[in-house]
Amino acid sequence: MTELRWAEDGSDRAVADYLAARIGAGARRIALPGGKTPIGILDLLAQADLPWADLTLALVDDRLVPPDHPASNFGLLSRALAGKPVQIEPLAEGPCSGARFDLVWLGMGADGHIASIFPGSGPGPDLPAAVVRTVPDPLPPEAPFARLTMTYAALTDTDEIALVVRGEAKRAVLQGAIAGQSDLPIARLLAAATSPVTIFWTA
Repeated sequence: MTELRWAEDGSDRAVADYLAARIGAGARRIALPGGKTPIGILDLLAQADLPWADLTLALVDDRLVPPDHPASNFGLLSRALAGKPVQIEPLAEGPCSGARFDLVWLGMGADGHIASIFPGSGPGPDLPAAVVRTVPDPLPPEAPFARLTMTYAALTDTDEIALVVRGEAKRAVLQGAIAGQSDLPIARLLAAATSPVTIFWTA
């Protein structure tokens, strides 16, 4: 397993400061998670004096809905950074042709899913770096949509990974994956990672 680093502070402010520091150190191509959880972090990051025009942001997954749909991760990210001259790449199904990421920021679900790779569905660990279509089974009731997601190979094609985890239940799932007690998507990701993983956890 790759090197794991536990951050002392897992708050939104700590994650935003970490991202700002990585950008300040030269990170220019960054992949981000979807959903509403990153919004508070992005709101703080948007206040920082960063080289926004030099940044390229990609989503690790998205729901197959129009960009103006409330469930669109592309739409959420675009609204969170409205007014910033940043390039946001929409996901498109097919092989990944972009440059290696400087940083991949991921969240994790209570079931151990990452991006839109859910237990029992989604791309397997042996697929090449690509964006693929997947349908979670069962569909999450809060977002019952087919998805696009990066494969494990795409998610690990990076110089570093930041994993943001909230709550005691998710910490238990993560620790089980680290201990080799599961074959959940988070466990497969950690097994496939070749760059350091910094874990931000808070209750």
